[in-house]
Amino acid sequence: MALSTPDLLPLVERIGEQPTAALIGLLTGTVFGVAAQRSRFCLRAATVSFARGLWDDKLAVWLLTFSTAVVWVQAATLMGLFRPDEARMMSVSGSWSGAILGGLMFGVGMVLARGCSGRLLVLAATGNLRSVVTGLIFAVVAQMSLHGHLAPIRDHLAGLWITPGGRNINLIAALNLPDWSGLALGLVSAGVALWVARQNRLGAVRLVFGAGVGFAVALGWVMTFTLSQIAFEPVSVASATFTGPSAATLMFLLDSGNVLEFDVGLVPGVFLGSFVAASLAGEFKFQGFEGEANMRRAMTGAVLMGFGGMLAGGCAIGNGVTGGSIFAATAWVALASMWVGAMVTDVLVDQRSGVPVTV
Repeated sequence: MALSTPDLLPLVERIGEQPTAALIGLLTGTVFGVAAQRSRFCLRAATVSFARGLWDDKLAVWLLTFSTAVVWVQAATLMGLFRPDEARMMSVSGSWSGAILGGLMFGVGMVLARGCSGRLLVLAATGNLRSVVTGLIFAVVAQMSLHGHLAPIRDHLAGLWITPGGRNINLIAALNLPDWSGLALGLVSAGVALWVARQNRLGAVRLVFGAGVGFAVALGWVMTFTLSQIAFEPVSVASATFTGPSAATLMFLLDSGNVLEFDVGLVPGVFLGSFVAASLAGEFKFQGFEGEANMRRAMTGAVLMGFGGMLAGGCAIGNGVTGGSIFAATAWVALASMWVGAMVTDVLVDQRSGVPVTV
């Protein structure tokens, strides 16, 4: 830890703790945005492929992102650069009921919207106006679920079944596994991901960028933890997730009284990184909704993701990669629920109507 702490100290002394947190969010988001745009990382596409019995490139990219996030984060933990027990996600009670119900809702929503919240943000930066509208609805509903009229419903559902002791559960500790077991699982998962990638002849460039998404998650964890160790005021130890940050960014833009923080820097960073990557690759182009039915479908999906993501304590990235990398128990339950919700929706809705995986 002593090796990394001095790196942020001059910046903190110059601009302050909260602006530094926002810059960390901006950096994390930019790395995430570039990597996600170039790798075409998408949990929705991976779940749909799996539901159709396809071990294709989309599944390979998701597995690689997840596994590399676990490897980087667990390696940083073993090196003393990060402590998962100080993460914001671990320092509060987890909700089993929220993870299950919210995860199922989010899974249904991301199939209807044809992209999870993180993917929608990446697509919006490439000129996809469908994603702009859907993402705005998602952010509004997320804010309503956090502090608005939907908050009492969310609180009730989340309170039905919570983790004991006022904290979330670390699966590695709960199962009495050795400290290195998380890293070992990550390496095994990476091996599976590379095998699937090889079967689909996935190019090295896309593999590198897929791994880059996982690296962005580790970068956020380590840098916010480093800042928390030198800050006088409490600093949330967090990383990439898009339900809370989308709501926080929306309120920051609407209310001048809100302060800078990691979440507020993250969303613009993802947009910036995706925009630059798409522009340099010649992939920026404006797109709109293709008919009224698709618009209704996307808007319904956005509402389900906004409420479901807030109820589950995070989105497909926040639970499925960021929370999974620190072995937060409710994150793994939420991720499994998202897979179930997405696959069932694909079978009952998209497969019956002949919607292809790539849409």
